Amino acid sequence: MTYAIIGFGDIGQALARAFARNGVEVSVATTRDPESFASAAAAIGPTILPKTLAEAVEADTIFLAVRFESHRDVANALPSWKGKTIIDAMNTFADPVEELSGLPSSAFVAKAFSGARLVKGFNHLLAGTLAEDPNVKGDRRVVFLSSDEEGAAETVGALAKQLGFAPVNLGKLGEGGALVQARGKSWGPLIFQDLFKKEP
Repeated sequence: MTYAIIGFGDIGQALARAFARNGVEVSVATTRDPESFASAAAAIGPTILPKTLAEAVEADTIFLAVRFESHRDVANALPSWKGKTIIDAMNTFADPVEELSGLPSSAFVAKAFSGARLVKGFNHLLAGTLAEDPNVKGDRRVVFLSSDEEGAAETVGALAKQLGFAPVNLGKLGEGGALVQARGKSWGPLIFQDLFKKEP
């Protein structure tokens, strides 16, 4: 299984730190030349690999950590996303909700990534919190996951556990997943909630 993070701002770097802590290789990319952020990647750890966007999207599992309005630019990097898992770690201030055709933001994003299994996740924490070690006194920091694709949240949940988090599956995007999505100027009630779970 290969992994990539598209976007190397605060959230992208926080995710990269989780991979680095656990010695897991992950490609990182933006629309810029990889040399422009190579030193920042190296400062996080040797398993953080700067790539071009075209190289990074070859990964099996891809985190979207770009500005919401840039997700279509990423989607255009491949003609088909069939067989890939996309983790939507973005938030949007799109207002009014009609700009998203009345859909939860992740369901709107999923339409751009033809053939992919999309999972909403890792978006409810502030970047600084997400960057911290999720293991605190034996408890694991919770990350919420939701998806309309059968089995996709469980697959991403296994990765979340590998990275030290405690995944909680909220169900479908428009159901439990709505608790961690923005709608207009209102935010889901679980956004920014820093919760912990005692893992066996």
